[in-house]
Amino acid sequence: MAAYEMTVTVRTQYLEEQSNPDASQYVFAYAVTIKNTGSVTAQLISRHWMIIDANDQVQEVRGLGVVGHQPLLAPGEQFEYTSGTSLATPQGTMRGQYFCVAEDGEQFQSKIPEFVLSLPRTLH
Repeated sequence: MAAYEMTVTVRTQYLEEQSNPDASQYVFAYAVTIKNTGSVTAQLISRHWMIIDANDQVQEVRGLGVVGHQPLLAPGEQFEYTSGTSLATPQGTMRGQYFCVAEDGEQFQSKIPEFVLSLPRTLH
């Protein structure tokens, strides 16, 4: 087991009631679970997201913590939060990283694997 490791999983949802396709506005929610899979207690300090729509327009988002929190996670503990984003196209992708500091002072990054934001498939 690595000493410094957070495992990140994401679930997404299209928010039809908040979207306006006629105005090229597609709103998505994403629920993120961050689990300390390392062997050292660590705190999530900041985030960096790359949000890319189907026209290859990139939004970069940087900031402290997640939804106002900087969770301190002991090995095996997890933190879950929900946030959202708006795209100008019906699909896109997100990826990024969290910057963390372990209780022994070691700084490390946890990769957020790329995930797809997409309207639900409709069957005709």
